[in-house]
Amino acid sequence: MHVPAPLTSVDFMQTIAAWAQDLARTLLADALPRRWAHVQGVAARARSLAAVGPDAGLLEAAAWLHDIGYLPDLAATGLHGLDGARFLRDVQHAEPLLCRLVAHHSCAVIEAEERGLANLLRREFAPAPRPLADALTFCDMTTSPDGEHVHVTSRLAEIHDRYGSGHLVSRTIRRATPLILEAVGRVHASGS
Repeated sequence: MHVPAPLTSVDFMQTIAAWAQDLARTLLADALPRRWAHVQGVAARARSLAAVGPDAGLLEAAAWLHDIGYLPDLAATGLHGLDGARFLRDVQHAEPLLCRLVAHHSCAVIEAEERGLANLLRREFAPAPRPLADALTFCDMTTSPDGEHVHVTSRLAEIHDRYGSGHLVSRTIRRATPLILEAVGRVHASGS
């Protein structure tokens, strides 16, 4: 019987990123092409971050998968981070830290509060460690819906314009803006 050699951490991180890319393509490319363009840009941004170190593959995997919860077949609660993380945990049996990153990406707990789901989110998924959470927020909030790199303030303005001032997502972004700007600032300060 041939037993494959155990994966090194580098092999694991490259493998998880490739798996995540394939899964995201399968779920999003045809069903939500603009979302697919966005996650491609977010993943490219993740690959460019030097300061992440040994978690680079995990960050890239989260970048590929952070928005899969928008897929109508997965959207159970309306909180796309939670819905995507549940799919990853329950169906894909994904790495727990990957699920936590997807669940809490880009200050998702604030949207969860707006939707009355904050306790549920926290109960099911602990927040990810701050350096990884900051890195994913940076990647997401400096990438346009079409996958282009943009300044964080442009991205925040685009979200407000897309949803309108009274929408739950706009209220969420308004509340989350200071935290998003701090996260982006920490990533910039780290030299990435």
